[in-house]
Amino acid sequence: MRRSLLPITGTVTAVAVFALSAAVVAPAHAASGGAASGESVTTTLRAAIADLPIAAESRDGYERTKFRHWIDADKNGCNTRKEVVLQEAVDAPAIGPGCALTGGTWFSPYDDVVVADQAGLDVDHVVPLAESWDSGASAWTPAERQAYANDLDDPRALIAVTARSNRSKADKDVAEWLPPATGYTCTYITDWTVVKTRWRLAVDPAEHDTLTRLAAACDDTTITVERAR
Repeated sequence: MRRSLLPITGTVTAVAVFALSAAVVAPAHAASGGAASGESVTTTLRAAIADLPIAAESRDGYERTKFRHWIDADKNGCNTRKEVVLQEAVDAPAIGPGCALTGGTWFSPYDDVVVADQAGLDVDHVVPLAESWDSGASAWTPAERQAYANDLDDPRALIAVTARSNRSKADKDVAEWLPPATGYTCTYITDWTVVKTRWRLAVDPAEHDTLTRLAAACDDTTITVERAR
């Protein structure tokens, strides 16, 4: 199941914990760098930020088409975008032929907006595709980039939000953009850190400093991350 997207009050929210019972779990607060793909890391928000590798970023060679996205991995007629829209509906829409959706309501936590028409939604990569390229995905295989762009295995990777807020964000990192709904800041930086940890992506110095500063005002939440690579 994905996170509940009901309106959030306060500056701190709980983070959904994803851990398979058969997974190998590192001790709490352990460094997150050593776990292999498919293994789980349990740590805290601040420790996870501290463990992220710091490196200069480069967008050389980036093209969005290098990330094949919105595939229908399970061949059920609904692509990745539609799967997220369905899973995050507050009131479920009706599903027609070709996964056409009618009705339904959604809550966009980036800007505290209730959306009554799925056409007004975008599905956001919490860590944008271009940012992932800058941070290490440029060295990945096409299959790895496709898996990243369609990651339904961790609910913190993709989120349905208003098109307006997503387009305001574009490909900016946390040093350049934060959700206008300030009560969502702690959840947003936690999800950002989870995705970077899950996919072994680096952070640039300004991004690292921003995460560290913002996390100091949040609960040091325990998080569990299953490595994707």
